[in-house]
Amino acid sequence: MALRVLHCPVNLAGVGWTNVQALRRKGVDARLLLYARIPSRPDEFDIYVERPEGLWRRQPVQLRTLAAVLPETDIFHFYCGLTLVPRKLQFPILRATRRKSVFHFLGADIRETPREKLGYGLKADARIVGSYAALRFIPFDAHVVPPGIEVHRYEPAPPSESDVIRIVHAPSNKEKKGTEFVVKAVEDLKKRYSVELDVVHGVRNEDALARYRRADIIVDQLLRDWHGVFAIEAMALGKPVVTSLDDDAVRQTEKAFGLELPILAATKDDLAEKLAWLIERPEERMRRGAAGRAYVEHVHDVDQMADRLLVIYNEL
Repeated sequence: MALRVLHCPVNLAGVGWTNVQALRRKGVDARLLLYARIPSRPDEFDIYVERPEGLWRRQPVQLRTLAAVLPETDIFHFYCGLTLVPRKLQFPILRATRRKSVFHFLGADIRETPREKLGYGLKADARIVGSYAALRFIPFDAHVVPPGIEVHRYEPAPPSESDVIRIVHAPSNKEKKGTEFVVKAVEDLKKRYSVELDVVHGVRNEDALARYRRADIIVDQLLRDWHGVFAIEAMALGKPVVTSLDDDAVRQTEKAFGLELPILAATKDDLAEKLAWLIERPEERMRRGAAGRAYVEHVHDVDQMADRLLVIYNEL
């Protein structure tokens, strides 16, 4: 019988759905169950459970959901610290029924939570984070499995040779991603260069990708010290990426994967300077774009990430 894994209950940045598809290609009976859909990826799920408003009305629905999927699931793969029923019920039930579990943290779920409140992570049989930068936020050991994408679906679109440099920024949350600083930096650059800014926000993923393809430079974020899925997609398209990076995490990542991270590091204070440096060097934009594509093929190919997930599952 194939290994049966249920990913749930959110699909932040499409990570859950992408993982499920790759695991299926490996022969795993993998499904994604959602309690909430996101507008940019409305059709990415296998099971959708709409919960009523109010705690006391929700809990019976959640308990019925767990009862329905429990007999056909060997491993529960939870994202963002969220479970199908409250954690005080979830893990005793899993232990009693001899089911295994994984907590997969994706960023804000640990970054914005005090370390002393993350001890619940030890209730699961294994823990996963998406980067070496994330390790400093958690009070326990975790596997590092970078987010994967289906690289073959991203046809490279190298930066153009247009006289107008198009900068694309796609914040999931404008305040948390430092959008105001991106806007200010580009306004400053307009005094010296022919540049335009496209802020992609609140659109379906396929529409967003079409706008990424027209970019000459991608700016991810300035306040988080690591990149997200947006930057991975941009690198897959052959675009030079600028974002805030933690130096120690860069060194750990390059050591672990044996490849230079081709992202240009910047902060809210020096973003305009870093962008000007790229604007003046078209050959560097091309070099970093090509290096980014090679990096994603090596580090973020979801089929390789699925292999890493299978190793973790087999160790439970």
